[in-house]
Formats: sequence, structure tokens, C-alpha cells
Amino acid sequence: MQPATAGLFEQLVFAKPYFDPAGLIVALDDSKPVGFVHAGFGPKDDLGSLDHYSGTTYQLVLRADYQDEGLADELLARSEDYLCERGAKLIYAGGIRPLNAFYLGLYGGSELPGILAADGILQRACVRRGYKEVDRVLVLRLDLACFRPPISRTLRQLRREMACQEIPSPPIRSWWEACTTGAFERVRFLLTRPSSCNPLADVWFWDIEPLSTAWGTPAAGMFDLDVAGNERRKGLATFLLVEAFERLRSRGVLLVEAQTMQHNDAAIALYTKLGFKKVDEGIVYRKGE
Repeated sequence: MQPATAGLFEQLVFAKPYFDPAGLIVALDDSKPVGFVHAGFGPKDDLGSLDHYSGTTYQLVLRADYQDEGLADELLARSEDYLCERGAKLIYAGGIRPLNAFYLGLYGGSELPGILAADGILQRACVRRGYKEVDRVLVLRLDLACFRPPISRTLRQLRREMACQEIPSPPIRSWWEACTTGAFERVRFLLTRPSSCNPLADVWFWDIEPLSTAWGTPAAGMFDLDVAGNERRKGLATFLLVEAFERLRSRGVLLVEAQTMQHNDAAIALYTKLGFKKVDEGIVYRKGE
């Protein structure tokens, strides 16, 4: 996000209840800030408190006139020291769920994507300091202005059999969700049979602010698409997303962004069928066993 104002940093970084000033390390040339690195952690399995076993370097930023790789290496080393001092056994670089404590709305898009391909300073520092690439994230976009839903007998049948329910501002599911996405506008869509309230498939969206404003296009970020295990391969995910996209478009949303891991063939096939295009990718790095 450019420009990233002090107010946005206060809202999306400093105001988090787990923010530790010691994890934000600033490089100074005399008294002039020329770069910073920010390290932090993710949640325990119950999503109710912080877990110090795994930590990550969320951001490493240098001023445009201080693009020095030695400075980047030193900042990354300080980040690692901070994480190890607080008990980290696994050290990552880049934010990706569940290591998504900071910068949602300022970096990436629908979710934190690891380290974006264009973020060369941090990527090169990771390689020099012995990090290994462990996975890649595909960043995908769909232009809703041009979206044409697929037509099939299965979708026509599902339209007769299923009810699509829209839940604006759905209840918060955990402490961690309250901290990371609770402040954003969110909406949930779920499929049920008219005779039952049990969801067969559901998907969540949020408004990708302030990035959406910076892009100049009303956008929604998609996450947590899920189909019940015994209902998969029946076209429910396609039908649910078609219904959700048409409702989002009717209220002025022109862009949907999604992410998936590079080896998730089923998700990639679904998104491709619906017209998503790859626009970027992120890399997840790890150091240690």
C-alpha cells in the first residue's frame, strides 16, 4: 500500500493487542530512519493466544535511496535474533496464515501471500542467510465486469435444489480472527437445502481496504472456501461462487481476488474455470527444521 500513512500503521499494525515494540527494529543513519524490519508470531491451535514456537519476518523495508543489501542482511539477522530470544524454533520469512498477525490490507491482497515476487530485497536477503523456499502462493484475480457464469445442467439443477444465504458482518469465530480481520467489512455466503439449516458449502469475503482504494477499483478478497466432505465433486463450490459473484457485482464490486497454494490443483482448476487470472505470486521461506 502506497502511501502507507501513520494512521494506517496505527490501525493495522501498532494497535494489535500482541504488538511488541521490540519486534519492530528501525535502522538509522544518524537520526534519520532509513529502513525497518518487523518480526512477530502467530496463534496457538485454539486461536486463543499467541504461540512463540513459529515466528516470521513480516516486513523488511528500505528507503529508495538506501537499497543496501548489507543493511538488509543486518536487519534480517536482528529479526531472527528477536524471534529466537522469545522461543522460536521455526523461523519463516513473509506473512501467511496462520502467521498473519500484521499488514493485512497493506501488503498482498485477499490474504498475506508470503513474500511477493517483486519484493526482491527481502527475498535475496533470505537466500543469503540460508532460508529455503518451502512453497509458493498464486495470487489470482477475476474481473467481475466481464464475468460470465458457466452454464451447465448441474448448475441449473442446483439452482432449483439449493438456497444461497448471505450473512453480512458474520460473527467473529475466534480471538485471532477478531485481531486480524474483525475490523474489516466481511460477508459470508453459504449453501443449504431448503429443508435443512446445515451448511453444505460456504465462502467468506472482505473489502480489501485500504488496498482497494489504492487500486481505484471496488474489490473483495475471497477466503475460507469450504465444501462439506461428503458433498464434494457435485458442483457446489462453482454454484456458490457464481451466486456470490453476481450478488457482489450487483452492489458495485468490480474485482475479486483469491489465493491458493501452487500445488492445490483442485482449487486452481475451479478458479480457472470461473475466469480467474494469475497476477502475482508469493514465496514462503523457512529457516530451521
